[in-house]
Amino acid sequence: MKSCEINVRDPFILPYDGKYYLYGTRGATCWGLADGFDVYVGTDLENWEGPIEIFHNDGGFWADREYWAPEVRLYNGAFFLFASFHSPARCRGTQILRAERPEGPFVPISDGPVTPADWECLDGTLYVDGNGKPWLIFCHEWLQVKDGEMCAMPLTDDLTAAAGEPRVLFHASDAPWSKGGGDNGDCYVTDGPWMHRCADGTLLMLWSTGGYEGYAQGAAVSDNNDISGSWKPCPAPIFGKDGGHGMIFRGYDGVLRLVLHAPNENPKERPVFLPISDEDGAIRLL
Repeated sequence: MKSCEINVRDPFILPYDGKYYLYGTRGATCWGLADGFDVYVGTDLENWEGPIEIFHNDGGFWADREYWAPEVRLYNGAFFLFASFHSPARCRGTQILRAERPEGPFVPISDGPVTPADWECLDGTLYVDGNGKPWLIFCHEWLQVKDGEMCAMPLTDDLTAAAGEPRVLFHASDAPWSKGGGDNGDCYVTDGPWMHRCADGTLLMLWSTGGYEGYAQGAAVSDNNDISGSWKPCPAPIFGKDGGHGMIFRGYDGVLRLVLHAPNENPKERPVFLPISDEDGAIRLL
């Protein structure tokens, strides 16, 4: 398959062992009943083999709908899948799964999500601090709090549970480019956190929200280059028109890229690869 033929939202790239592994939310089932996640495998970011199913709900898993934003990370010698799941009986949350290979099969390592049981949460991403301690960065959803929150929560070293209470880093409305919605214009979305250390040591967080020209990709910055700092959204989006939920990776050709989905319209979403620079503590499209 070509990139232009793959209908996924929330694309994620894992470069591993000379190959690229492309994960994402299945476009066909993103807004309703769902039963799994896939990976596509390639070497040039254009031609892909797949889809290869990496997780399948055989009926014993707690969630049956809205399988979103799979992220696969190599951590302590194994591959861990972070993804959002939902069911009528439980709040949306981030579940962590484990496998020996990037192609899976992935199996849950905890009984349900690691995010707070009474919170509507999504889009958990792994961050490991300078002391080697793992954190989950995730969104407390606007459906519950109106002004979406970006939160950080420490995890146990084996990633099976929370190791402390969540802390709010910033709100969606803190960004001047975030456009409120809802009947009163006071609902603001937080989506898709991804932590990126710039060449000069600046710690940035990619995130997305509804902008004035549609779905938008932006960043926020920590004032002490650590998760413990005060976070402030950057004054302008990186990609402001009809695309977002991205992450950053460096290709085997040495090029730093932002991958996001665009347009933000189902079923037209496709992975889009954009060369970037991260000089002077800022992400810029090249």
